[in-house]
Amino acid sequence: MSEKNYFPPMHTAEHILNQTMVRLYACGRSFNAHIEKKKSKCDYPLDRPLTDEEITTIENLVNEQIQKNQPVTEEFVSLDEAKTRVDISKLPTDIDFSTIRIVKIGDYDQCACIGPHVSNTSEIGQFQIISHSWEDGVLRLRFKLIR
Repeated sequence: MSEKNYFPPMHTAEHILNQTMVRLYACGRSFNAHIEKKKSKCDYPLDRPLTDEEITTIENLVNEQIQKNQPVTEEFVSLDEAKTRVDISKLPTDIDFSTIRIVKIGDYDQCACIGPHVSNTSEIGQFQIISHSWEDGVLRLRFKLIR
């Protein structure tokens, strides 16, 4: 399987955002994402729109994690071990996985991923939510990095 063509700082920021949403709203990781160098978006299932104060809290928590200068590491584990550690529901079902790559951001996040990442969160820059919307049970967050 080839690596996704993501901009490593933005893709790593997406991981931190996903974990922040999981911790704050128990909504799971984004089910739809578009990650690019200039700006990106993630969609989350949520039963209500968020307030501007909640959006600011998300932005602040993501930036706190980035500023901790955490190592971003990878490890390869068996499929059985991966099932006990991360959500593997997004993995393709038509591929026989002998090992799964898990990307870890310090002790804050870990998930199965094939994309490129920075080696330390200090390489990301400042995370900024540039807009948000909610419609039909879907929260969309649009964000960029200031480097």
